[in-house]
Amino acid sequence: MKNNINYRKGFVFKKYEAPFQSPFDKLFEIFKELITHTSGDFDEAIDWLRELDKEYKLTTPEYTIDDFIEDLKLKGYLREEIDPDGNGALAITAKTERAIRQQALDHIFGKIKRSGQGNHKSKGQGVGDEHTGDFRNYQFGDALDKVSMTESLKNAQINQGIGDFTLSEDDLVVEETLHKAQMSTVLMIDISHSMILYGEDRITPAKKVAMALAELITTRYPKDTLEILVFGNDAWQIEIKDLPYLKVGPYHTNTVAGLQLAMDLLRRKRNTNKQIFMITDGKPSCLRLPDGQYYKNSNGLDSHIVNKCYMMAQQARKLHIPITTFMIAQDSYLMQFVREFTYANQGKAFYTGLKGLGEMIFEDYETNRKKRIKG
Repeated sequence: MKNNINYRKGFVFKKYEAPFQSPFDKLFEIFKELITHTSGDFDEAIDWLRELDKEYKLTTPEYTIDDFIEDLKLKGYLREEIDPDGNGALAITAKTERAIRQQALDHIFGKIKRSGQGNHKSKGQGVGDEHTGDFRNYQFGDALDKVSMTESLKNAQINQGIGDFTLSEDDLVVEETLHKAQMSTVLMIDISHSMILYGEDRITPAKKVAMALAELITTRYPKDTLEILVFGNDAWQIEIKDLPYLKVGPYHTNTVAGLQLAMDLLRRKRNTNKQIFMITDGKPSCLRLPDGQYYKNSNGLDSHIVNKCYMMAQQARKLHIPITTFMIAQDSYLMQFVREFTYANQGKAFYTGLKGLGEMIFEDYETNRKKRIKG
C-alpha cells in the first residue's frame, strides 16, 4: 500500500531575530564608534552615549550607563589616571584600542565579503602557498600535496560511476596557488584643516581605515610591515596605538614632506615589494624651505609646490615604489592634479569620496601583495 505523502521543497520565511547580545555588548558596540569619533575622549564619548540613551532607550533600570562604566573598568577597557591638575580621570586602555581596531576591520572587511568584492585577483598564478579556489588538470611534475583530493574524487565518480569506481590520472585536478609576497606599506593620512571643513567629517573614516588595515596586517599577514604617518605643515610618524586619538590641526597640506618621510621609511625595509597609500582630500599647499621657513599658498594650485610633488612621484617610481592615492574630494582641478601626479609615478588613483574608501584600500592591498615571483 502506497503512502499518500507529498513531500514539498521550498523556502520557509521567518521573522528575523537578531542574535542575542548582552546589555554590555550592545552598549560596547556603540561606545567603540563614539570613542573613535571623539578621538579617544572618554568623557565626551560617554556624554554622547547618555544622549543616545535618552533618545533611543538603550538601557534599563536593571542595567544603566553607570553599570556599563563599571563593567568597562572590571573588564580592563578603562583605567583611572590623574590629570595635570591632580583630578581623577578615566581613559581607555590598550585592550580598548585593540577592540576598536578589530571592529574597524570587521566593518570594512565584512562589507567586502558581503558585497562579493573579495575576489582579489593577481596577474600571475603559479607555485605558492595562498589558495585561489581555481583548479586545473594535473600535469606531470605537479607536487602531490597540491592535488585536490575532494575535486579529484568527484571527477572520478562522475567519469567512472559508483559501480566501477576507479581513480585515474585524467581525474586529478590541482588547485592554483599564489606566492605570498611580503609587503612593506606606508599609509599617509592628510590631517590638514580641510579634513573637517565644509560640514563633513573626513578624518574619522580615514582613522577607521588605518586601524582596520593595521589589524589586518598584524593578524593575517604578520610578516608584512605597516608604517603610518600623518602630514599637515610637516610630516611625522605615529604608532598604531595612537590612531584612535588622531585629530586634524590648523595645518596646510605639505604632501612633499609626507612623501619624503614615506620613502625614507621604505628605504630601510628589506622587502622587495613596497608601496605607499595616501589618503587626502586637499591640494598640496605647503613646502618647507631649506632655511626652515614655510612657503604656503592655499589659492588654487601653486606651480612651485605642485612641481615638487611631481618630482617626488618620479623619485618614488625610480625606487620602484608605487603610490596609490585615495582622493576623497571631487573638485575637478584637484582630480586633474592627482591624475598628473599618478602619471608621474605610474601608480594608481581612486576618486572614492568617503563611501567605500575602506573597501577600496583593502581591495588594493590584497591585490598588490599577491604577486608572482619569477625565478
